[in-house]
Amino acid sequence: MQENKTAVAVVGAGSWGTALALVLADNQHEVRLWSHNEDQVKEINNFHTNKKYLPEIVLPELIVGFASLSDALTGVETVILAVPTKAIREVIGKIRAVQTGPITITHVSKGIEPDSLLRITEMIREEMPKELLKDVVVLSGPSHAEEVSLRHPTTVTVTSENMEAAEKIQDLFINHNFRVYTISDVIGVEIGGALKNIIALAAGITDGLGYGDNAKAALMTRGLAEIARLGAKMGANPLTFSGLTGIGDLIVTCTSVHSRNWRAGNLLGKGNTLNEVLDNMGMVVEGVRTTKAAYQLAKKYDVNMPITFALYDVLFNGKNAKDAVDVLMARGRTHEMEDLVNILDERNLED
Repeated sequence: MQENKTAVAVVGAGSWGTALALVLADNQHEVRLWSHNEDQVKEINNFHTNKKYLPEIVLPELIVGFASLSDALTGVETVILAVPTKAIREVIGKIRAVQTGPITITHVSKGIEPDSLLRITEMIREEMPKELLKDVVVLSGPSHAEEVSLRHPTTVTVTSENMEAAEKIQDLFINHNFRVYTISDVIGVEIGGALKNIIALAAGITDGLGYGDNAKAALMTRGLAEIARLGAKMGANPLTFSGLTGIGDLIVTCTSVHSRNWRAGNLLGKGNTLNEVLDNMGMVVEGVRTTKAAYQLAKKYDVNMPITFALYDVLFNGKNAKDAVDVLMARGRTHEMEDLVNILDERNLED
């Protein structure tokens, strides 16, 4: 645990932002938890709860809620950005408007922006002036907020173009419940974290259709191949996808009832429309938006991603979920290791 205690601003008081605020408070840091909802801020400060997102958790007194972003950021050098991908630009704009000195932003979201096809670190750098941005760090891995808040053992990774910045964030968070590794592959970490939500949606669909564990195991395995195929084309290290932000995050998101993406896919598999599913969830389902971005990336980089293409048809072209799965199963034969061989061959050519 870090000996030098510091003030940290957590921007976004949803389940994940609140859970990370709790980890920081456990490490005796002063945590400023910002929310645009004044009633939520009053609840945090008066009752030390955030019942909408983590109903059973009592928050430490070191977590103080802020409705004023300017006040939350005053004197702070480290900001944890915990908002949905679609809100990144808006919230960075608000930070830019009140920030006066350079800060390190650690984002903990998992997604890709459709159309621009930018990763979140790229979006942050595009929106934040260089003189106000010291470093960007990514924190990602197999981690449900519900379990982190209960202090169940959890392991994540941090990465940055400046690994000294990543190590500082590692020190800020690491404790005996929350283990943090460093990895030097920003692209791989962000791509793995974003695209696993697509596969989790598809896994939820197969469960909703009642297809069982065999189908889900196949889907997850082939889904990981798709993620690695696209990630390698974009410059990621293929080995990253065998780690926490690849297969680790894929397992937890495809198999847990805590996963919003799995739950959304499960409802789709049971016959609900996308609009019905999103209304029922009441929270952001990152995989829906990311499916569109991944579809566009696959076209841009000429990467074959049959699961992503099938899910895109279900979400945006009105295709029946069962029909989409049947099409996947009817694909032409190929060798299982073909993807890996192609990825390694391409990397050897580049070297």
